[in-house]
Amino acid sequence: MDTEIVIDGDHLTIEQVIAVARYGKKVKLSDEARKRMDKSARCVETLLHTDRPIYAINTGFGPFRDKRIKNSDIEALQKNMMRSHAVGVGDPFPDEIVRAAMLIRANTIAKGYSGARQAVVDTLVKMLNETVIPVVPEKGSVGASGDLAPLSHVALVMLGEGEAYHNGSQLPGNEAMEKAHISPITLRAKEGVAINNGTTFTAAEAACAVADADNLIKNALLAAALSFEALLITPHAFDERIHALRPHMGQMEVAKIIRELIEGSILIGSLPDKVQDDYSVRCTPQVMGASLDALAYVRTIVETELNAVTDNPILVSETPLSGGNFHGQPLALCMDFLGIALSEIGNISERRIAKLTNKHHSDGLPPFLIPEEKAGVNSGFMMVQYTAASLVSENKILSHPASVDSIPTSANAEDHVSMSTIAARKANDIVENVEHIIGIEFLCAAQGVDLRSNAFSIPDDLGRGTRPVYETIRKDIPYLEEDRYLYPDIMKIKTMIHEGILTEKFNIV
Repeated sequence: MDTEIVIDGDHLTIEQVIAVARYGKKVKLSDEARKRMDKSARCVETLLHTDRPIYAINTGFGPFRDKRIKNSDIEALQKNMMRSHAVGVGDPFPDEIVRAAMLIRANTIAKGYSGARQAVVDTLVKMLNETVIPVVPEKGSVGASGDLAPLSHVALVMLGEGEAYHNGSQLPGNEAMEKAHISPITLRAKEGVAINNGTTFTAAEAACAVADADNLIKNALLAAALSFEALLITPHAFDERIHALRPHMGQMEVAKIIRELIEGSILIGSLPDKVQDDYSVRCTPQVMGASLDALAYVRTIVETELNAVTDNPILVSETPLSGGNFHGQPLALCMDFLGIALSEIGNISERRIAKLTNKHHSDGLPPFLIPEEKAGVNSGFMMVQYTAASLVSENKILSHPASVDSIPTSANAEDHVSMSTIAARKANDIVENVEHIIGIEFLCAAQGVDLRSNAFSIPDDLGRGTRPVYETIRKDIPYLEEDRYLYPDIMKIKTMIHEGILTEKFNIV
């Protein structure tokens, strides 16, 4: 197994981003990328000796594009750009988002179209490998020209300015770099926009959202199947023949997974007189399958972006071309789409929680999943449905699309922007909310299964996929015999979901 992720500008995956950003995998730059970058940097040096103005190489930025910059002022221009553009506000981005952004930016520059020297990417790589993590405020990007403010906070630390975390301490940028034995860099012509002009923080948020959404949907399917056991559903709605007649890939896949998870269950279909179940059961393949298809689409957009050139201008065949690859619209739209798709996962999960806790809809389970003889003195799982309902409602607000908004910036020179970073941040907030909702469903479903034990041998009569999940939950979270402080249980199951502890018991999707 390789000990390092090799970046070459063309083959970065979401899984590699997560390995570096979240788990500290080391990074190195490929030899081919070094050659391309050298060629691109030499092109910039040549262009500096021409008489004509070339945007961002010998001119100012934005509306200052008509201001010619003397070669003797180029280095001051780069430094001043980072200082003037590092104006983010709010709480800092999580460390993993900043690390993901640094990796993606390094990979973008490594393609060899940005006019930056090897030293620029080498500095980013050293910061990743030595865990120098710039302090980057979350708010202040409109997603065009890329994520200018957040990336400028990264660039400041590369220059030995700004602030950064190192070994758990927040330090001035120069101290963090010194402790990590990394020399600050002096930026040359074009290298400022090579670093800060691109959709990189959006892409970082998007990569993390896709990875977590993939894991979340797997957990949601497991939770649904365990709920189906507790609710004694009839399996007809998952018959392969139904879904073959409406052959959406996600729908067919979800039905197949549910069939596999509940295979061998004695509880499923144990009410012979039940004709059909409510929509939150019967339409699970159609609802969750649509979200699965949405996630597959979003993944293709994000992985394309990870290996794209997103600054301006770009150097093609030694010709500087000004364009708009920094515009975040592709990511803005797909992050809004992902947020909506995941909100629906939470919506249908909350409806199953409501069924499990409502004695009029659970086919024999006691109210709020507490035995009748203990009800009243004990409230059982009454309040967790409130929490799930609150999170579902919050997701409805968060699902309002950021991508339909635009506001002019830079004296109206940048008169249409994407709000992609806001869309991506919202998507990650929705992921976390749905992790909590699915966690609550797991707790209710496991309790419901236990309450069926007077008629069934639990867990021996569970399906081949639901049995190991139930057993894993019960190793850490006991049956609720009477009221206890449930917040720790909710946080435990949420951690199990986020870390993939439950899904590793059954290979799905």
